[in-house]
Amino acid sequence: MKFTDLTLISTAIFTALMAGFFFSYSVSVSLGLGKLGNKEFLNAMRNINREVQNPLFFICFFGSLIMLCFSTFYYKSNTFFSFLLCAFLIYTIGVFLVTILVNVPLNNKLDNFDLANATEITITQMRNTFENR
Repeated sequence: MKFTDLTLISTAIFTALMAGFFFSYSVSVSLGLGKLGNKEFLNAMRNINREVQNPLFFICFFGSLIMLCFSTFYYKSNTFFSFLLCAFLIYTIGVFLVTILVNVPLNNKLDNFDLANATEITITQMRNTFENR
């Protein structure tokens, strides 16, 4: 197997793993969490946000970005360069930047939220803020 084949295969694997992660989360986990009460929802999301920060997730999350960047640069004179460039831009903007600029600050806000001493109104407001994103 050539280096070029391994590059594309690893790019596809990392990207597919992340796509599967987001797909399964949106069609199962989010739906199940939506059925919880406000306090249980916030507590479950807080725990999920903490647990997702693990080496395997980070390898896939950053691996996709790195491999897409590398493949796009490496295949800049190839006929499917435009597909790699589109994939790189979509992942960079739609996944990486949204996660870093929107989701991480929201997760930090939830992590710092005093759930034990919050009123039902502030709990509902926090859930609405978090869930609507």
